[in-house]
Amino acid sequence: MTLPLKLYRIGTSLLEPAAAALLVSRRRKGKEDPERIGERRGIPGLPRPAGRLAWVHGASVGEVVSLMPIVERLTRRGFRVLVTSGTRTSAAVLAQRLPPGAAHQFMPLDVPRYLRRFLDHWQPDLVLFAESEIWPNAVFAVRERSIPLLLVNARMSERSFRRWRQAPKSARALLEQFDLCLAQSQADGERLARLGAPRVGIAGNLKFDVPAPPADARAVASLSGIIAGRPVWVAASTHGGEEEIISLVHRALMERRPGLLTIIAPRHPERGPAVADIAQRAGLNVALRSQGALPTRDVDVYVADTIGELGLFYRLAPIAFIGRSLVPLGGQNPIEPAKLGAAILHGPHVYNFADIYAAIDRANGALPVADAESLAHALAMLLKDTARTRAMARAAAQTVESLSGALERTMRAIEPYILHMDLRSNG
Repeated sequence: MTLPLKLYRIGTSLLEPAAAALLVSRRRKGKEDPERIGERRGIPGLPRPAGRLAWVHGASVGEVVSLMPIVERLTRRGFRVLVTSGTRTSAAVLAQRLPPGAAHQFMPLDVPRYLRRFLDHWQPDLVLFAESEIWPNAVFAVRERSIPLLLVNARMSERSFRRWRQAPKSARALLEQFDLCLAQSQADGERLARLGAPRVGIAGNLKFDVPAPPADARAVASLSGIIAGRPVWVAASTHGGEEEIISLVHRALMERRPGLLTIIAPRHPERGPAVADIAQRAGLNVALRSQGALPTRDVDVYVADTIGELGLFYRLAPIAFIGRSLVPLGGQNPIEPAKLGAAILHGPHVYNFADIYAAIDRANGALPVADAESLAHALAMLLKDTARTRAMARAAAQTVESLSGALERTMRAIEPYILHMDLRSNG
């Protein structure tokens, strides 16, 4: 272990009281579940099930949803699966999607004592971390117990790579702890190898293999009837700074497209009232789904500030703008709307999903926009030209389908570790 990593470990141990204070502050802000905050200190909220246990960790909604096919496969192989994440939103989504044989807990903060407590209780037989979740204390705590540790759906952006290159010895010391790193792309794999990961494979992006998000059939039928005959689009996973643009776009189009309905699904549903206020200040009539309101004829902007319902709104809207992309935050995953038949619009800032957007753009399944003016122009064109909208949607869906297969490649790579455990238990 390098000196910076040793200092990190000592510092996180000494600053444990500060970590506890951080959790209190986050709870007051609504970022922690007050009933389950002990889990963030490694205090178990559930008993450990009997038998083999796989611990699977993803940071937030996108990561844990992409892991669901692996979770299902592991349960079929006789594992109990513990899925951890760090956000309340991801916990709510998992409550709806976890298969039998799997359970959720919040990931402990990266404090040595919290992690020892967590591992003492759960005693996993196999650990899978997703994407770029490389917390030093967690990594070393797992390896000290000689538990197989894999990084799946691994991502290493150029920006993250440059940061890691500033501490090359520490990067190597951490990545050497993984038995295997399965990268999303050749570029991700090369960056991981250059940083010192000794065993790297290319499996592809698991997000392409995730089933389309579910939706309540009765809600789809009810809302389809309510909005029938209206031009409609959804702005999904929006972030602060984008709702103002979306409100301007609606105002620019509403005279040319009478009855236009804009659905805004903010990335963080708790921002719903703030999003509604932005639209109201733009002179628009607003309704919030969290308050039980419906998108009746007099509603201009319907704020979908609920958890786990994007599948519903992608089914209702033929055009989806994917947010966090008009502001420099790296974008959000476009795979779900592509699978559900939406033509996709996105801003210029999509570096977190650059390869996916590039593929869909090349296939003419998506259109990049830069600002309110270009977004309004693209929307006006697609709302008028329904044939082009349908062609874009087909192209996006076909592109996503062509890029699937990461699940099978990932499971083949994991299989030797499962077989080793089978042989050990039978021996």
